[in-house]
Amino acid sequence: MTEQSFVQRRGKVWSEFAVLVTGNRSRLTKKSIQFLKLFREITQDLNTAKANGFDPAIIERLNTLVNEGNQILYGQRGWSVKTLIRFLIKTFPQKVRSHWKGILAVSLLFYGLMFFFGLMCFRFPGITEELVSAYELAQYEEMYNPESVHFLRPRDISGDADMFGFYIYNNISIAFRTFAGGILAGFGSLLILFINGVKSGIIEGHLIYSGFAKTFIPFVIAHSALELTAIIFSAYSGMFLGYRFFITNGKSRGASIKRAGQDVMPIIAGSALMLFIAAAIEAFWSSKHTFPLKLRIGAGIIVWLLVLSYFLFAGRAAKEKNNEHSV
Repeated sequence: MTEQSFVQRRGKVWSEFAVLVTGNRSRLTKKSIQFLKLFREITQDLNTAKANGFDPAIIERLNTLVNEGNQILYGQRGWSVKTLIRFLIKTFPQKVRSHWKGILAVSLLFYGLMFFFGLMCFRFPGITEELVSAYELAQYEEMYNPESVHFLRPRDISGDADMFGFYIYNNISIAFRTFAGGILAGFGSLLILFINGVKSGIIEGHLIYSGFAKTFIPFVIAHSALELTAIIFSAYSGMFLGYRFFITNGKSRGASIKRAGQDVMPIIAGSALMLFIAAAIEAFWSSKHTFPLKLRIGAGIIVWLLVLSYFLFAGRAAKEKNNEHSV
């Protein structure tokens, strides 16, 4: 790909995004889906421009657009610190618990698929190459091979800060696609969850069979508590929208989906925050293979326990207090 062809092919998208981020908020609200789509594309364009060593002016232009998008997407406009704290200790965990049956069902499906295929590929390794290409398996092996130049780092990623940006983009993209799949009456979210669960199990089973358990497990154990949980939440939210497309409880389909979206919005917002934290852990902690193995495993177990405890107990005291006042 030449620099000139890159600019000619992508320049129109950059201009469209610039109009969106510099326009008024009402226009941005109406085109929120387009904004998210363009933001993902421009983030990828920035990575491409950096990887190919394109003109610094191009990189600066894309970097400015990405920063503008970040400000809109993550900037807490109109949110006070008090509101954010209330959301974290009360609204988010309470909303997750209010949907616990559906989230539990989705969790069992995801982890069931992951462990089943992981066990199959560990016990019968010949199956693995029937499901995933040998080239892709070799890439994963290279990443978790201590003697590889790409040990615990994706290709073309040199530093922790770059890894952080890469993981944010990757995590948010997966979660957004999983949630957006709900547009297809919920089946898209279910399909993406199925694919992620199956592939995760295949890769894990293969890596453990190949002798990379001591590098793979310490790397994933900490950040996966937040990352996998957030992806499950995103899948459930998408499927919930699909469910409300069919089960409207007397409302019009449009009103039913709108109400469902409002209902799961705290779960989506909380999931985005979880993915941001997961990316930070993955970039700045998980890759520190020089730390003692027991420390990394122990820290991962603690993160899992904290996540489970948070969703089981956070906000319960506030809810019980409100119930007492209502009585």
